[in-house]
Amino acid sequence: MKAGDAIAEILKREGVEIIFGYPVNHLLESAAAAGIRPIIVRQERVGLHMADALSRLTSGRKLGVFAMQHGPGAENSFGGIAQAYSESVPILVLPMGYARRVAQVDPNFSSVRSMQTVTKSAEAIWSTAEIPNIFRRAFSRLRNGRGGPALVEMPMDIFTEEVSDQVQYEPVVSARYAPDPADVKRAAAALVEAKNLVIYAGQGVHWARAWQELKTLAEMLGAPVATSLQGKSAFPENHPLALGAGGNSFPATVPYFLDRADWIFGIGCSFTQSTFAVAMPAGKKFIHATLDPNHINKDVRAEIALIGDAQLTLAALCAEVQKLLRTPRQRPWPVAAEIGQVRKRWLAEWASRVNSDEEPFSPYRVLRDLQSTVDVANTIITHDAGSPRDQLAPFWVSTEPLSYIGWGKTTQLGYGLGLAMGAKLAFPDKLCVNVWGDAAIGFTGMDFETAVRERIPILSILLNNFSMAMEIPIMPISTERYRSTDISGDYAAMARAFGAYGERVTSIREIVPAIRRGIEQTRKGVPALLEFITRKEIALSRQYHSPSSK
Repeated sequence: MKAGDAIAEILKREGVEIIFGYPVNHLLESAAAAGIRPIIVRQERVGLHMADALSRLTSGRKLGVFAMQHGPGAENSFGGIAQAYSESVPILVLPMGYARRVAQVDPNFSSVRSMQTVTKSAEAIWSTAEIPNIFRRAFSRLRNGRGGPALVEMPMDIFTEEVSDQVQYEPVVSARYAPDPADVKRAAAALVEAKNLVIYAGQGVHWARAWQELKTLAEMLGAPVATSLQGKSAFPENHPLALGAGGNSFPATVPYFLDRADWIFGIGCSFTQSTFAVAMPAGKKFIHATLDPNHINKDVRAEIALIGDAQLTLAALCAEVQKLLRTPRQRPWPVAAEIGQVRKRWLAEWASRVNSDEEPFSPYRVLRDLQSTVDVANTIITHDAGSPRDQLAPFWVSTEPLSYIGWGKTTQLGYGLGLAMGAKLAFPDKLCVNVWGDAAIGFTGMDFETAVRERIPILSILLNNFSMAMEIPIMPISTERYRSTDISGDYAAMARAFGAYGERVTSIREIVPAIRRGIEQTRKGVPALLEFITRKEIALSRQYHSPSSK
């Protein structure tokens, strides 16, 4: 057995069914021989984004794997790995490396050295006898603790080596841990005694699949629930206690109740300060429940810290709160009416944009019609960087767990395409949608051909305003003198050239029919790109408040 065959056998034992990649990486051929489907992309970053979605949407039960060429392939991959690291997504990254005799010779690129800052672990195979041990360590890091990429560099010359036909490898264990019971009691008492509690749920709820426990606790306490952008859909946003998600833009309900809170309970979140996360207001008391102890006191001061898996933490809190309350707080919860009133006022403020009949379209109108046309409960949607994120996230009402892929610790244009394709591979029976703009498609649009070639029928909603609209106010001289913010293209025609369904929509009457035509194409197995010509909209749903100091 060759070394590549041994690695492929280990991947199979760990449940890997798909390997994303770009050649030359000899593992792709070994994987195919072992019955693992290789999916070849047009650029490395998109393949990593597809692997990212596969891990996210299975809560890490299936792991995304990406393999790339040594040198330029590894160099091109850095951005996708960095994005997954910032988002705490477990991905197995398998670059080929230079032959061992020259691997350390300048200027040969070393993935291990260069990517240590954006991976949980990075290790090279110097001895083929160590392959089982190296992969055991990598998969253990992927399946335990806070997520992040694990990298194994495979020097090209190992693939010619023979190894034992009996691969000594067993799938790794995944262990969960729970917080100190004494801290759980303290936290439960604070939750019950709080006058204006807000629960803030992050993506740790998704990874732990703690959706029911979160809902149970919120209903027991009658407490409003906001989520981070990454945590969006962890709590049903049509629930009377739902506030929505906080990102660079957000529903008015999020800052309104955060500002009035006395206690904020963060579960499965890092509270990382970011342009793309709602700022936590000053003067609040925080209970911080997180898987990673390094998050405690990083960005907000915690009165009480709970370290452990979100599901175990919430289950323990529910048990303690039940003892203190004896009976859940009576429905209808008093705060629910206030939430409804704040949301009603906010939606009224945005009605002129959301319901606009103007042409070119308001992007908010397009997204309104998209939501009213699709079966939301059976749809997985993701945004892209910039305006599509900020226009979609506040208004899209997610009702099912993992039906919205939110992201934004770092914001690479074009990320959403790969996420939608990875989502479709994870859940082929769901409608998988990416919403992007004419800037994002310039970065990763060639990989729409991958969707066609690999038979991944996603629905792609492109908002085309022929400009980088958000940059116009910060580049006025460049725009006036040199038109530096102008961009252009006929992207529906591009999709048709790839063999997909492409349609450009310019009439308000055609928005909904076009969406229906696109959905029908995906049901036939054909990827669809709908290009909506929109105005240069820069208004965002943002209400500012004073962030806390570190």
